[in-house]
Amino acid sequence: MRKSSHHAVRAALHKHPDGLTVFELHYRFNIHQSTIKRALQNMPDAYIDRWEAYKGRGPLPWRAVWCVVIPPQNCPMP
Repeated sequence: MRKSSHHAVRAALHKHPDGLTVFELHYRFNIHQSTIKRALQNMPDAYIDRWEAYKGRGPLPWRAVWCVVIPPQNCPMP
């Protein structure tokens, strides 16, 4: 049975309210980037906040910066 990476990714994004890229999360947890991407896409509270230009080697010139929604304390149920 595989361990879910949602909790680790969510905790890291809560600690960094300005957001993190998939590569930054990969560097912190040493989890494969495709696993982190899949976790972020399946988390209902994660979203792409903005795009940053990437000047290093690689196929894509932009990287997504991911954040999580922090609901207010008195948020009513949907």
